[in-house]
This record gives sequence, structure tokens and C-alpha cells, in this order.
Amino acid sequence: MSRDFDDNQFPLAYLITFRSYGTWLHGDERGSMDRQHNQYGTPRIAPNARLERAETERLKHPAVVFDLNQRKIIEAAIKEVCRFRRYLLQAINVRTNHAHCVVSAECAPEPIMDAFKSYSTRALRKAGRLSVNVKPWVRHGSTRYLWKERHVERAIGYVVNGQGDEPPSFDD
Repeated sequence: MSRDFDDNQFPLAYLITFRSYGTWLHGDERGSMDRQHNQYGTPRIAPNARLERAETERLKHPAVVFDLNQRKIIEAAIKEVCRFRRYLLQAINVRTNHAHCVVSAECAPEPIMDAFKSYSTRALRKAGRLSVNVKPWVRHGSTRYLWKERHVERAIGYVVNGQGDEPPSFDD
């Protein structure tokens, strides 16, 4: 019998997604989120070419797009965080402009994501693959709570096989 609900303090896992700097700006045709549009069920910011141009002009440096070697470094750094902090990394996919991870831990997801970003940044710089003047990540990211086994399975399937598709729903 699969676990459908419990009263644990922490979910079974989190789907954590974070983007590289400058690769998905407010006004983008895909829609976007900001602090005012980041509540469950609220709509994204609508596409707006003028807003996107203004956001582009405000960038402190060019958008960050990772090559294959940088992606390998990021993946290794995330795995190191999980080993060191004893998180269970169930799936990972580091892409050219974002990373997805399904991770289980008995803590809030924000410190996990912060550690993923900081370890990755440090590793990239140590390897000479990122300038000290470049901020590689956006301010926050997405942290989806996965309370049911079927949601964890769905998230793992998405991370491993579903790139380019809309993320799965976890509302059932």
C-alpha cells in the first residue's frame, strides 16, 4: 500500500528547481513569477516585450548558460552537498540554464537550494570555469513539496525524462 497522507513535519521529498542568471526574465513569453505572483494558484506575470527589454537592460552581466563541463561540475557539487549533509538525492538534471533536483531531507527546502547554489558556484570558480564577477544564479527558485509517493515518482520521472514539458501536477 502506498503512503497517501501522513502528518509528518516534512514531506517525502522536494522538487527543487533553480535557474541561471538572466535566462528567464520578467515579461518572457513563457510567463514568470515575482514576489507578488509567487503564491500557490496565482497566475504568472503575462508576457510583455517592453518589460522583458527593461529587465534585459538591467542585467549586470550577460545571461549565464552552462556548457557540458560546467554542468558536470554543478552536478558533482550538488551530490557533494547531499553526501555531506546526508540528504537523499533521488534525481538530478543539470541543464544549460537551470537545474532540477528531487531531494529528501528533514529540513526546509530553501537552505538546501542555497547550499546547492553556493557549492556549485564555489566549485565552478575553483575549476576556473566561472569568473569571480559573474553571479551564476537567480535570487530564488522553485521548491515544490512532495507529500505523496506518487508525487515523488512523478517528479523523478519529470527530472529524468520530462525536460521541455510542463512540470507535472501535484494537486491530486
